[in-house]
Amino acid sequence: MHEGHGHGSLKAGSAAGRHKSRLAWAFALTGTYMVAEVVGGLLTGSLALLADAAHMLTDAGGLALALIAIRFAERPATPQKTYGYVRAEVLSALANAVVLLLLTIYILYEAYKRFFEPPEILSGPMLAVALVGMAVNLVSMRLLAGGSAESLNVRGAYFEVLSDFLGSIAVVIAALIVMTTGWTLADPIVGAAIGLFIVPRTWRLLKDAVHILLEGVPAEIDLTLLERVLKEIPGVAAVHDLHVWTLTSGLDSMSGHIVVDDMREAGRVLAEARKLMKEKFGLDHVTIQIEDEALAAAEAKLPV
Repeated sequence: MHEGHGHGSLKAGSAAGRHKSRLAWAFALTGTYMVAEVVGGLLTGSLALLADAAHMLTDAGGLALALIAIRFAERPATPQKTYGYVRAEVLSALANAVVLLLLTIYILYEAYKRFFEPPEILSGPMLAVALVGMAVNLVSMRLLAGGSAESLNVRGAYFEVLSDFLGSIAVVIAALIVMTTGWTLADPIVGAAIGLFIVPRTWRLLKDAVHILLEGVPAEIDLTLLERVLKEIPGVAAVHDLHVWTLTSGLDSMSGHIVVDDMREAGRVLAEARKLMKEKFGLDHVTIQIEDEALAAAEAKLPV
């Protein structure tokens, strides 16, 4: 029996790590303004502002997840936690998605009520708060623009802020409509639209988090193709017990057993398998057990 265990780096020291301070500033701006939008929404009676605050929560959550991924990837593994704390990002994403879905339900319910009993809207303060939000989003986008070209992590955060900028524009439009026409239904309509805009992204976040926690195969990995590639290595008789799963975003792992015709070829087969996993599937955290047919049969409790 021959085993190979290849480790890719668990650190995000990388492009995302280099832009950690920019992510932190963007998170601080987004979080602070999110609180201001909640206060503004309650004071002005604007559901659109409250909905946009929930939208900003998705962005703050995205920025927080990016920072968590970097922070925890920098922490070393321990004998008790051999992968460190990289799963903290996934748990945070799950909590974020659940909270956002609950907020969206509240927003849609509140919009429904306001269609029948439109409240008074203070359109002037509502417009002022929305304009400040646009400015905050522009500053955050500027902070993240440079890193978005280097890091997928930063790029995702950039697009989160960009989407919230569009939400702020919608609130500005609603405020102007209420201010110029007095048609207060514009506010719950925009609020409901923002709430519905949140749902697909939040649902996708929830599905992705649950999929990772259930150790499902990453979407970008074709397990059938992976098995076929391993079987095509000269000297390989069979492949079994293949598993590919995600520890956290950007960190996938693979394990499996390869049966060889001649154990003297174990080293060569192992080296080639690891090389193929890295080059074809981007997997560099790989554990492979090389065994002969006798051992494979024994493991399967079959007669040799």
